[in-house]
Amino acid sequence: MKHENIRVGCIGAGVLGRAIMRRLIDRGFAPILWNRDRAKLAELLKAGATEARSPEELTRHCTFVITCVSDGPAVEKIVFGELGVAQAGRSDQVLVDMSTCAAAHTRTMAARLATQCGMAWLDAPISGGAPAAREGKMAIMVGGAPDVFERARPLWEALARQATLMGPTGAGQATKMINQVLVSTGVAVLAEACAFAERAGIDAAKIPQALAGGRADSRQLQEMFPKMVASDFSITGRAALMLKDLELIHDLARQVGAVMPVTAGVTEAFRQMVADGLGDHDNNEMVNYYRGRKA
Repeated sequence: MKHENIRVGCIGAGVLGRAIMRRLIDRGFAPILWNRDRAKLAELLKAGATEARSPEELTRHCTFVITCVSDGPAVEKIVFGELGVAQAGRSDQVLVDMSTCAAAHTRTMAARLATQCGMAWLDAPISGGAPAAREGKMAIMVGGAPDVFERARPLWEALARQATLMGPTGAGQATKMINQVLVSTGVAVLAEACAFAERAGIDAAKIPQALAGGRADSRQLQEMFPKMVASDFSITGRAALMLKDLELIHDLARQVGAVMPVTAGVTEAFRQMVADGLGDHDNNEMVNYYRGRKA
């Protein structure tokens, strides 16, 4: 299926960003790409994408501009910096930010973009990891105006198993914080359970099968636990980025007066991973923290 009337630009070719770019290529969008490190685009360009020399140039040719970068300051630089998106933005375009940022920062940037050039903003953080992105099965939680959300439906149909409008600008990012509470604590619990099973002399590899369909079952159990058992730490999510998200969670929790004792403990575990030089390692490597502890 080709989408000749919809030009999509993608900025940010990290693990998730590249998976999103590849999915759009496979779905016939012929996206225009920009990334600070051009080498990461080589394979995608061979597959049918084209490259822009700057975010500004990319924006001039696109209906939708997707950003998927490390954090809010990176988004701000891409949008409002020299040769940024805002230099070419128009009122008939939509910026779809799939990064994970603070909700308040997102609201500020969205208002600034609208004032500067009239371009609409959807905060659309994602969950499911690179495999879900490549298969078009991501969960996308969106903040923004309902009519703008509907204009972006071709993107949701290409990229998402489920895209949900959660409310006005910033609501997508707030929902992503809830997602990350569940994901981060899930990683920690699975790591603890894996090490516990190994110490108890159980065949830990059978745990997902044994618990399938029961109340302890989950996608995390079925997908992450086998990797922990096998010490397969191929990158699906980096510890430093999870810690960044956890810090955002605690910032929002303080703003709204939420008590987060379990999440606080998990944050310390990720903080220790990063302090130990494992920030660029996979989240699942937390299992080694529990394997190394003595009762």
